[in-house]
Amino acid sequence: MIDSHCHLNREPLLSNLNQVLIRAKNAGIEKLLTICTTTTEYTDILDIISKDQMIYGTFGVHPHETRNYFIEKDEIIKKIQISKKIIGVGETGLDFYYNNSDKDTQLKSFQNHIEAAISLNIPLIIHSRNAENETYDILKKNYQKNLKILMHCFTGSTDFALSLIPLNAYFSASGIITFKNSTELQETFKKVPEDKLLIETDSPFLSPEPNRGKKNEPAYIKFTAQKLANLRNVELEKLIMLTTKNFNTLFSI
Repeated sequence: MIDSHCHLNREPLLSNLNQVLIRAKNAGIEKLLTICTTTTEYTDILDIISKDQMIYGTFGVHPHETRNYFIEKDEIIKKIQISKKIIGVGETGLDFYYNNSDKDTQLKSFQNHIEAAISLNIPLIIHSRNAENETYDILKKNYQKNLKILMHCFTGSTDFALSLIPLNAYFSASGIITFKNSTELQETFKKVPEDKLLIETDSPFLSPEPNRGKKNEPAYIKFTAQKLANLRNVELEKLIMLTTKNFNTLFSI
């Protein structure tokens, strides 16, 4: 299995990283992608990816953080070129639910991240909440064949998902799909093409059932994988094979 989105620099994962990695490997995880959300935490990301061959990283500024960490396209490119193990741009995107940063700043930051991803020819990891129309519009405007999109922790509508598929979007299922009240999202993940599916933990957040309420970690991805396999009526082994292949294809590994 591959955890396509986690935050290993956050506690309690960072201070227990060795044990977290042992449990991840014992659970059958072969790769972890640890995600950057601010410019200041990038030093931690670079340090973490050096700890183990299985860990890869990204660079980007979360939409919540654009007010304090706005960054231009060229600087994004420079940061990513520091290491070959930095394989994605993000997480970036739009969040008009909390509005921790103003809308215009989020849109400008998102545009810079999109242009950097196109220039580098690596995937763009997107956070989108209460911003389906705006997210679609900016991605459609910037559509190029080499723009690779990963909708992380996807919780959007079925219509939103179907509209993004022609733009070369992949969709990552998190522990949210195991929640009893996520029936609409579960229906959406039944309809995503099998070659566009990934899985993630978003740890230490969003622990899946039966660990909901606890701090999440990569090893818990097995519960999300099993739920997604059940929803799609396939064997767990097939689901793991598909999502692993899709990650490796998307990130050219």
